[in-house]
Amino acid sequence: MKFYSNILTLCAFLPATGAFVVQPSSPTRASPLYTYAGTNAGVGVGRGVSGGMQRTSPRSGDVERARDIWESTQPVIVQGSSLRTWSFNNPNVERVQVLMRTEGRPLHANIDLWNGPDNTPQKMAVYIEDGSRRPFCAYVETPRGPNAVAIYNTGQLEFPLAANVVADPSREPLAAVRLEQSRTIQGGALHTYPFDPSVQSVAVLLKTDGRPLNARIELLQGPNNNKQVMEVYTEDGLERPFYVIIETPGSGNVIRIVNTATMEFPLTAQLEPLVVDTSGEWSGYSNGMSYY
Repeated sequence: MKFYSNILTLCAFLPATGAFVVQPSSPTRASPLYTYAGTNAGVGVGRGVSGGMQRTSPRSGDVERARDIWESTQPVIVQGSSLRTWSFNNPNVERVQVLMRTEGRPLHANIDLWNGPDNTPQKMAVYIEDGSRRPFCAYVETPRGPNAVAIYNTGQLEFPLAANVVADPSREPLAAVRLEQSRTIQGGALHTYPFDPSVQSVAVLLKTDGRPLNARIELLQGPNNNKQVMEVYTEDGLERPFYVIIETPGSGNVIRIVNTATMEFPLTAQLEPLVVDTSGEWSGYSNGMSYY
């Protein structure tokens, strides 16, 4: 009888103690608007908030300025296989903004900065699959004028482009600009930056400590699917850094930066989202790539 009474006492005690067991809560995952954690972490990761476009950077005014130039200035049409130049004889003009676009056709162009006879301190070769969806916008430092910017449409006659080259009133040198994501890329190396679909435009700044700069910037959307390619040469990457705004509509956007110089010539790459679309709900996964 004593044995059975002990069993009954134990059975009565077990459910009473089970009532006080604290059930572990399911972990919650923070979803910031964008994050830079990790070596190849996705930029622009997180959950959108209703409200349309959101400017995420002090440099986001560069996007609005480019749109204002297109609306207020009559562009110059550069036909295929033709050359147009813009001269700036005023020594106070120390930076110009170069804009190019098409009506939806591919864009092929070479951009040269001329500083005196037979002196080309900066060169760019640009390819864009759709010049209307991803217009080109870059800034070129023009110290010690007079300077001239030449745009050569390397496409065929059927592919004209519209171009604008205007003086930039900003006085801050590009070498002093600080973007959020910064990394040193050694000569011959590359680095990739995946972006969330909510990121609509990205600022990219390449510079050196005064040595020449040779780089290739690619915008990919899918495996080896180049939407935009820029090959850049700068005689002095500190005096004339390369600053460009890349439009990144859609999902699966990845920017790949390749230092095409030798090992003795590293470069510093800085990136930052400028405009984020907060009109929809974005998760941390796109095209099978995890950005957490």
